[in-house]
Amino acid sequence: MNILFIGDIVGSPGREAVKKGYPILRKEYDIDFFVANAENAAGGSGITKNIVEELFNNGVNAITTGDHIWNNKGSLDIVEDKAVVRPANYPDSNPGKGSTLLKFNNNLSIGLINLVGRTFMPAAECPFLTAKREIEKLKKKTNIILVDFHAEATSEKIAMGWYLDGQVSAVVGTHTHVQTADEKILPQGTAYITDLGMTGPYKSVLGRDIVPVIHKFTTNMPMRFHVAKDDIQVWGVCITIDEQTGKATKIERIKKAIS
Repeated sequence: MNILFIGDIVGSPGREAVKKGYPILRKEYDIDFFVANAENAAGGSGITKNIVEELFNNGVNAITTGDHIWNNKGSLDIVEDKAVVRPANYPDSNPGKGSTLLKFNNNLSIGLINLVGRTFMPAAECPFLTAKREIEKLKKKTNIILVDFHAEATSEKIAMGWYLDGQVSAVVGTHTHVQTADEKILPQGTAYITDLGMTGPYKSVLGRDIVPVIHKFTTNMPMRFHVAKDDIQVWGVCITIDEQTGKATKIERIKKAIS
């Protein structure tokens, strides 16, 4: 099976990229299942119920999030959807769940885990130990498990890839909005990339208008950062997974401009 996993959707340009880009990518890569990180889909920060419905209507099968999951008032209801996960290493008292099991083609299930890093990030439980706990639960039902590690430090993400090699089908990094060129299949069959990149306006600073960001850096004065609009692209990966073993056999980076 071929799984499309795209990086952080930023604002309405990112959502438009999904709407226009997914039909093209589905055909080009023969996509069976589509996962998107959408924690920046609402005005560049957070997510709403209407946006979740919009993404599902435009082909997304499952949504991962990250440290901005609670930025919008309605997000407490969003995470009750079975196909939306919040970081599993947040407190158990948080609404929603950090992992889920999704049906595929009636006789196959796909496990999905969301984690946040701890280096240069807000406080959270250990993502490594949390990952092992969630994998143990999902392994009882499926061999196909995907992990979105939403983290800042490349070292922490790379360590997670090696830590979970052979235990999950894929470990993909999100959060930095900058795609890395280190996609690989690890020795025990886990697909890995340090960061998927961003789905949204690439004529920007991480999805925001360029001039205000530069002004902030050069003056230290507060500025409002609006979502940029130009050079809309979808970035992510297509991962091919053996349905019987859950091992990844191929990972290919995707960078698709959307007119």
